[in-house]
Order: sequence, then C-alpha cells, then structure tokens
Amino acid sequence: MAVEIELRARFGKEAHDQLISRLEQAGEDLGCDDKHIYFYVLPDKLLKVTDNTAAGSAKITLKGSKIGQGVAFPETEIAIAREDVPAAVRILNALGFEGDMHEAFNQRRNFRFRGVEIAVKWSEAWGHHAEFEVLLGDDASQAAIDEATARITAAADELGVVLMSEQELADFTAAFEAAEQERKAASVS
Repeated sequence: MAVEIELRARFGKEAHDQLISRLEQAGEDLGCDDKHIYFYVLPDKLLKVTDNTAAGSAKITLKGSKIGQGVAFPETEIAIAREDVPAAVRILNALGFEGDMHEAFNQRRNFRFRGVEIAVKWSEAWGHHAEFEVLLGDDASQAAIDEATARITAAADELGVVLMSEQELADFTAAFEAAEQERKAASVS
C-alpha cells in the first residue's frame, strides 16, 4: 500500500490565479485533470470512486485515514473502466455506505514543483484550493514521511501558499459533513 503525504490550502480566486501563473513559469505543467468523484467519508477512512473525465480513466481508492487526521494516507487503488463507475457506486451504496456518500466535480490542473505534485483545484465544497503531495512507497519510514512533509512545506512557502493546519482541516471537513447531513435530511423531508 503506497503512502501519500498530502497537505492542503484554501484561498480565493486571486490567489488561485497567482498560483497557476507562478507554476506555469516555475513548475512542470502536467495538464488538466478534471474529475467527477463519489466519496464516502467513513469514521477513520476515505473511500472514493473517481471518474477522471479529463484522462478518460476511473478508479476506486481507499485512503487509510481521513482529512484532518495526519498528513500520511496509506492508499490502495484499483483501476476500473469508466463505464463501471455507476456499478461501483451502486455496489458501495448497497453495502451500506450510501448515507456516507458525497458527490463532487473537481476542476483540476496538475503541476510538479520541486519534487511535489500540486493539484490546483476548484470544487463547490472547497472553493479554490490546492493539494500538495508526495507519494512514497509501501514501507515508508517516519524519516521519509518527515522529509516529504518538509519538502511540501518548503514548496508551499516558496510559492507563497499558506497550508492548512490539521485542526483547520478537521474543522472544515466536520462542518462540510454536518452541512451535507442537513442537506440530505432536508431533501428527504
């Protein structure tokens, strides 16, 4: 199981545009990576089915932690055919996860900068934001995790991006989950 080291930032449109401009000049543009995502927020994990509309691919991903519970996410992915996305969602819903499902479309453009993958994104729930990540091997040591975290922090600092703290992430995701539960309850009424 690979380990993804991931930190996030939220910002306004102006900061988004500045970050894109800076990365176009100093980073490697990996291109558009728009995705339609069905994600299941579980107590200690994140499960998602991703239809990568830009790349024409799809996958099921299990992250062994959820946002706001540390920077290291053990991650397992299974590639599926795009036409199997609705079936994968039906299976997960039938297994009892439907109440935990959220659906989102992410506009996304990927870059590489100083050995860090940076996805500059917009979604309805998060607004303008970015994910800074480094993918490590299955047997990543704590020293490797610490080094990857420091590399991400240095890249963000150089780009003028303020990363969210674990508490900010936990508070944001808790507020999002509560709002989604209220929205679902109101739509049933």
